[in-house]
Amino acid sequence: MESFSFSFIFFIFVLLFNFNCIFIASKPTSSTCHFPAIFNFGDSNSDTGGLSAVFGQAPPPHGESYFHHPAGRYCDGRLIVDFIAKSLKLPYLSAYLDSVGSNYKHGANFATAGSTIRPQNTTLRQSGFSPISLDVQWNQFNDFHRRSQIVRKRGGIYKELLPKAEDFSNALYTLDIGQNDLTSGYFMNLSTTQVRASVPQLLQQFKNIVSYIYGQGGRNFWIHNTGPFGCLPYVLDRIPLSAAEIDKAGCGIPFNRVAQYYNHGLKKTIAQLRKELPKSSITYVDIYSLKYNLIAQPTKHGFKESVRACCGHGGKYNYNKNIGCGGKITVKGKQIMVGKPCKDPSVWINWDGVHYTEAANKWIFEQIVNGSFSNPPLSLDMACHRNS
Repeated sequence: MESFSFSFIFFIFVLLFNFNCIFIASKPTSSTCHFPAIFNFGDSNSDTGGLSAVFGQAPPPHGESYFHHPAGRYCDGRLIVDFIAKSLKLPYLSAYLDSVGSNYKHGANFATAGSTIRPQNTTLRQSGFSPISLDVQWNQFNDFHRRSQIVRKRGGIYKELLPKAEDFSNALYTLDIGQNDLTSGYFMNLSTTQVRASVPQLLQQFKNIVSYIYGQGGRNFWIHNTGPFGCLPYVLDRIPLSAAEIDKAGCGIPFNRVAQYYNHGLKKTIAQLRKELPKSSITYVDIYSLKYNLIAQPTKHGFKESVRACCGHGGKYNYNKNIGCGGKITVKGKQIMVGKPCKDPSVWINWDGVHYTEAANKWIFEQIVNGSFSNPPLSLDMACHRNS
């Protein structure tokens, strides 16, 4: 009996010991991540000056609320990527294409307004979409990765303006792109069925780029899904819908369903990437739910206007595709600005019919920074940790 008791106690001890070891091993680390740099890929939602550097500066009143002058952003102030950089105690990202006053020591921004995942077969002036698609952004990053280290070895000022070799593997790679691929399909008069049919190819191209970045040493990815573009004035104004196709928030139902379809596929694509890239940490961020919730319940979150543009000209949505924010017309030989901003952008969600105000971007960032809308539910400063 005594021998039995001892054996039983010993068995329980071993069982508890092994359980404790498993628990400790599976418990997520509490150490925060140190990201020495950010490399961003995307469209106008995160462009900090790329398109402006190539095709001309976004005119006043863009930038008026924070920078007090145009700053390459299609916004009255800062973007979500700016708040990400600030939260990580890094400077705002310089656009890779901007040669004036840029500093790439803590990363670079390859995003340009109007960019798509798929390569464009039209010019910017023909379609309004940037020729600097995601594959081009990848080529720019690939070239930057290689050449920055060659130039950095020269020392002096170059050492202060370019990232260290090890920073590329420790950096945070942020991606926010895909919306323009969906809207461009509609603008080319494709049906909803045809736009949906293009999604698998888009996601495969997206997946390829993430894999290429991983092949260059990138490990930590923070990926935004696409927003509810059916709530944006530039879509609602350009493609009129019947009353039955508009929801209570004033958004286009078929457009948002396509965005949700894309996001469902993106989430599955990221799950595949986690399996194929075993050393990666990939965080999927549900921007869609946040943006839609904000637009559907603006007063709840301190806003007054949701689907009308703060800075624009005329029409139901204060949006005119021919005279945008900062646009001017000639009256009796004099140029007069008609694309004027609203008095208080801080209570408007939409800035210019296409993009969000700084106030809306700040609100969205404050919701995502703690991981509440992420999969896995990791906060921004924990996004380097792999989660099985």
